[in-house]
Amino acid sequence: MIKILFVCHGNICRSPMAEFVMKHLVNESKVNEIYIESAATSTEELGNDMHRGTKEKLRNEGIPFKRRSARQMTKSDYSSFEYIIAMDSNNIRNISRIIKTDSDNKVYKLLDFTNRKGSDIADPWYTGNFDATYNDILEGCKGLLKYISELNTNT
Repeated sequence: MIKILFVCHGNICRSPMAEFVMKHLVNESKVNEIYIESAATSTEELGNDMHRGTKEKLRNEGIPFKRRSARQMTKSDYSSFEYIIAMDSNNIRNISRIIKTDSDNKVYKLLDFTNRKGSDIADPWYTGNFDATYNDILEGCKGLLKYISELNTNT
């Protein structure tokens, strides 16, 4: 089973959006046995559900989701997941503080799986633009799923 952890600052906007978008894409694809979660690098929103703007955008796009509680990434997550997917450069820096070293090269930005490698996904908590964030996340999740599918086909 392939395990993916999406990570953002508070785990209420971008990473849960990516979690549910990816779950939806996986359910519609022929790729099996992918487990998906999301987490925060900070403690600011622990226990809180997704931001209302995230829920509204997912609802408008027909992406199923359920109530959840924000959680912080732990060092043990590094050994539990094959892919640790950050939304921006600050997330990468904070993930590094949690895990200390990425010795197995598991940490990526979501847009690394697109033709915009290295680009950040803007935080709609600050921008208010959940549409732009959704579009970036959808593009990144499709690219990640394609990458994983091709990897599984070649093994």
